[in-house]
Amino acid sequence: MSRFASIFRSPLVFISVVVPLYNEQESIQLLYSSITDAISNALPEYEIIFVDDGSNDNTFHLAKQLAAEDPRLRVLKFRRNYGQTPAMAAGIDHARGEVIVTMDGDLQNDPQDIPNLVDKVYEGFDIVVGWRFNRKDKLITRKIPSRIANWLIGKVTGVPIKDNGCSLKAYRAETIKNIPLYNEMHRFIPAMASIAGPRLAEIKVRHHSRQFGESKYGLSRVYKVLLDLMTIKMVGSFSSRPLYWFSMLALPFLVASIFIITGSLISAMFGGQISIPIAGSGLIFFTLAAFLIVGGAIGELIYKTGTFDATHYPLLTAKVSSDVDSADLQLPVNQKGQIE
Repeated sequence: MSRFASIFRSPLVFISVVVPLYNEQESIQLLYSSITDAISNALPEYEIIFVDDGSNDNTFHLAKQLAAEDPRLRVLKFRRNYGQTPAMAAGIDHARGEVIVTMDGDLQNDPQDIPNLVDKVYEGFDIVVGWRFNRKDKLITRKIPSRIANWLIGKVTGVPIKDNGCSLKAYRAETIKNIPLYNEMHRFIPAMASIAGPRLAEIKVRHHSRQFGESKYGLSRVYKVLLDLMTIKMVGSFSSRPLYWFSMLALPFLVASIFIITGSLISAMFGGQISIPIAGSGLIFFTLAAFLIVGGAIGELIYKTGTFDATHYPLLTAKVSSDVDSADLQLPVNQKGQIE
């Protein structure tokens, strides 16, 4: 059985739908109508949270107008553009539902799939991931890079998801609220959650061509995604046994230094000259190995004394309010990685 026990007390579970928005003034009315049409009958207990990621058009103004007529719609705003993951994290932080659904705001995700994801959560899963099996994107610039990225993420994290980039996902609140998000980490939520052993499912969802404007989050984030992937691998692998892993990293440098220094000494014993550059490189390799081993030992000490919790990353998200027109980024966090 999953460590996340069933949270459902009745069939009428409160659902939160979190939607990051950035310059979506053309689509916001249709987006709102599509979501409410899809879930108002199937999921009578719900809220919608629009998070304006520092739009410089009328997105926030239009969202406020919609919220004034619908108490189930809540609107949050960033003072400037922080990115999709911080916007999603802020919405999740403010969500009151027992099940939280996330989706993009460009109408490429289909709100009609939301009840299907929630139904899958009802079956006992903690995370349900949407798979855009018939993706309506360009082959060279979007589909092929996505397939390569999904394969790489699966190999590195050990969580074989077909479509990590699909924002349409459903989570039990107790699962997602314990996973701090920053940079481009929202696409790695299943991998980060896998440490705690949740039950994960992936279902087919529809995908539409973009109706308005252009993608606000393009190929420029590929580098960040790769860095985040490395971060997840390092934290997941190194945190519980830092001395072991740092020693493994140090081993090649240590072996190389031993060979170089030993060879230089043997050469000197038989009358040869010691090459300063070669001997110096041996000393450099030895120093690097020593630093890595010492760093691993310090990490081991910190881990054993319990002052570091591998399940809590720094939560770099924006604390926002729906009561004002803008909000500053709040970086101070407590020891559990939660906003103060």
